[in-house]
Amino acid sequence: MPKAPTHRRPHATSKGGPAHAKPARKPKPGARPEARPEAKSAPAGKVASKKLAPRPAATKPAASKPLAHVRKKPRPSRDAQPLAGRNEPMRIAKAMARAGLCSRREAERWITEGRVRLNGKLLDSPAVTVTPKDTILVDGQPLPDAEPVRLWRYHKPKGLVTTHRDPEGRPTVFDNLPPELPRVVSVGRLDFNTEGLLLLTNDGALARHLELPSTGWLRRYRVRAHGTITQDQLSKLGEGVEIEGVRYGPVEATLDSTQGSNVWLTLGLREGKNREVRKILASLDLTVNRLIRISYGPFQLLDLKPGTVEQVRRRVLIDQLGSTLSEELGLNDIPDPARRGSGEGRKPGPRADDEAPPTRRQGRS
Repeated sequence: MPKAPTHRRPHATSKGGPAHAKPARKPKPGARPEARPEAKSAPAGKVASKKLAPRPAATKPAASKPLAHVRKKPRPSRDAQPLAGRNEPMRIAKAMARAGLCSRREAERWITEGRVRLNGKLLDSPAVTVTPKDTILVDGQPLPDAEPVRLWRYHKPKGLVTTHRDPEGRPTVFDNLPPELPRVVSVGRLDFNTEGLLLLTNDGALARHLELPSTGWLRRYRVRAHGTITQDQLSKLGEGVEIEGVRYGPVEATLDSTQGSNVWLTLGLREGKNREVRKILASLDLTVNRLIRISYGPFQLLDLKPGTVEQVRRRVLIDQLGSTLSEELGLNDIPDPARRGSGEGRKPGPRADDEAPPTRRQGRS
C-alpha cells in the first residue's frame, strides 16, 4: 500500500517529474502536439499506440476534396454568366464582338493598339465594363448596334481550315462563306480533311455555350476507315479509352457496313478534343480516310449541299435552347428572318443521317 502512493505522486504532480518529462520528449519529433496530454496519463506502451492515432492527420489529403468541388461549381455558372442579357453590363471586348465588329481577341488587340475610345477617353486596357449608355468609338466610328442572335447550318467541304486566318495560307471556311452573311464564328471546329455539319453564329457567347461538354449534346460522325474491326471491339469504346496519357470519354460506335478493305462506322461522342475520332480509331488499327459530321446535338446535316448555308429558324432555336437561355439572348424579342421553305424545323427521319455519305461517295478521300 505505501508503494502505490510513491509511484502515483510523480505522475500526478508535473513538478516532480523532470526525469519523466525527458523520456516523454523523445517521441516528440514524431508525435503531434495533441498526443502530449494523453502521454502523461498513460503507460509508455500505450502512449506509443496513441501517438500513432494522430496519424489520421494524414487525412489532410481530404482537403483536396473541397478543391475538387470548387472546380465543379464554376461549370454551371460558366453556362449562365457569358449569356447575360444584352442590356446588362459586360466587358468592352465582348460588347464589340456582339456588335459583329470583330472577335473578342481582336477587340482586345485593337484596344491595346489605341483604336478604341470609351466616352471620349482613349483605352489602353480591355479590362473595362460597359453598359448600353456608354459611347464606344472604334477608329472614330460609333459601335454598331448589336445584331440579333442567329445560328446557321453550314456544310463544310473537305479542304478548308476552320479559322479566320491561316498562317500557312490555306483556304478557310470564312473566306468561302456567302458574302451576304454577317461576321460569324464557328461552334467548335472541323479539321482540314473533315467535312460535314459546322454550326455558325454571330454571337460568341452562344458559340462557347454550345461548345461546352456540359451541354450534353452528342456529336455524331460517319466514318470510312481502312482496316477490319468487329462490333465487340467497338462496343468497348462505350467505357472510354486512354491514348498516350489522354483520357477520352465514352463513345457510341456502330459498325454499319464493310466495303472491300474499308468499313463504314457511325460514332457519337460528347467531347470535342483535337482529332479525337482519328486518334481513337487509330488505337484500333483503323486509318480514317473519310470523316463526315452528320449532326451536332439536335441539328443535323440532312440534305444540305456542300458549301451551302441555311439559317436555323428562330422558333426552332428557341425550342432547342430552352426558354431561359433564349430569354437571356433576347431571342423572344426579335422577328424570325428565316423562311419556312429553308428546310429548317423539319422532322428528320430515323436514318436520314446515314443517307449522307452515299450522296458524295464519288468524291475524293
